[in-house]
Amino acid sequence: MKTLIAYFSVETGRTRKAAEAIAKLTGGDLYEIKPVEEYTKADINWKNPLARCNREKAGKKDVPVIGKVENFGGYDTVCLGFPIWYWAAPNIINTFCKEYNWAGKKVYIFATSGGSNIGKTAEKLMPYVEGAEIVNAEVLKNTEELKNWVSKLKDSL
Repeated sequence: MKTLIAYFSVETGRTRKAAEAIAKLTGGDLYEIKPVEEYTKADINWKNPLARCNREKAGKKDVPVIGKVENFGGYDTVCLGFPIWYWAAPNIINTFCKEYNWAGKKVYIFATSGGSNIGKTAEKLMPYVEGAEIVNAEVLKNTEELKNWVSKLKDSL
């Protein structure tokens, strides 16, 4: 079984740190999902209705990404990580997912958040990973939760 840990992270780097830890604990390949136009602190200020993150979500806009995962078809399992934005994945995740054939893959979602829970994140992401099975989706708030999540992942691999 070959595992990919694909993640999108912004300013605080919490999602990046979680993805790196998951890759280390599982031996999976790490891939950072990067936007063509980097996000600034102002872009992710959700309190500002005109901030980029708000405009993207409200307009359901695709967010162009840099690069592609080489040999995506060779992965059986994909761990997909991102910060929760409005009880869902940021639009860049949807754009990323549209680029690949997900048929037959197992998807494990890990998210970071300053206060939101996972909500219907997996359900909202399903149309973008058509043909895949979303096995688990959790917000990881601390190291203990991350280790428990990885333990469940390893048990199912």
